[in-house]
Amino acid sequence: MEPHKDLLQIEDLSKEEIESILAAAQPFKELFKRSVKKVPTLQGKTVLSLFYEPSTRTSSSFEVAANRLSADFTSLAVATSSVVKGESVLDTVDTLGAMKADYVIIRHKKAGIPNLVAAHTNASVINAGDGFHAHPTQALLDASTLYDVFGTLDFKGKKILIVGDILHSRVARSTSRILTMLGAEVRVLGPGTLVPPGRPKKMKNFKTYSEAMEWEPDVVYLLRVQFERQGEQFFPSSNEYHSVYGLTEERFHQIKDNGVWVMHPGPVNRGVEIADSVMNYDRCLINRQVENGIATRMAVLYWLKPMTLENDE
Repeated sequence: MEPHKDLLQIEDLSKEEIESILAAAQPFKELFKRSVKKVPTLQGKTVLSLFYEPSTRTSSSFEVAANRLSADFTSLAVATSSVVKGESVLDTVDTLGAMKADYVIIRHKKAGIPNLVAAHTNASVINAGDGFHAHPTQALLDASTLYDVFGTLDFKGKKILIVGDILHSRVARSTSRILTMLGAEVRVLGPGTLVPPGRPKKMKNFKTYSEAMEWEPDVVYLLRVQFERQGEQFFPSSNEYHSVYGLTEERFHQIKDNGVWVMHPGPVNRGVEIADSVMNYDRCLINRQVENGIATRMAVLYWLKPMTLENDE
């Protein structure tokens, strides 16, 4: 199995490659329990971060991952860079190429930009989210988190319900893909205006929470309502959304009684997707997703092979 130069979308990976990356993440999770949480794996290598959209969890997760692998990490502050003067993405990459970065982590509001960058650099490019298209490391960390609770990467027989803003969610696209590749059955629940018609036929759209709960899911994966991506109003109000599609206190009790796991990619809109009390539920995996994000991104950096490394040999 040959490692890839880039990680742009889950569809570029085989099931075996996904399992290999997730297996590589396991020892990194154990590393966090030690007093010294660094290894010299990428010592002397440079990781460059280009985030053209706001991010806290993903950007900081990549930074911690790179630092724990002993890489040199540089983050471009896009808001104060030449980008605001009209410099293109490729011009920025060419300019920063003088830094001889081995890895470029990029998030952009336009789908396909990471692919464009990957074609113009010898560095390994990791897609940290592009428009509505893909978020492969989120999908990998979600699978890693379920690996923890299921105890296996064979998700056959497991039922995952994804709830919310499917239309604008790159997380929904990437995570549903990886879960089905690992054998899980995935279905969705959301307002008709926020559930795209082009999803796979097997991915049934439930109309109500009660209908979805009759399906007896093992996991409820709540998506953040992406108000910033909505150029029009897709539902009457946040309160209306919460009452119909949110994990309310009443629904939480039903989920708790059934032992259902709860996930969310963050950041959480409390009182919209999820009630406050859910955050303290012992089967709420949100914090574990954050923790696993670091180990999974360490595994991705470890697994990829930049063409710059070939020049060193």
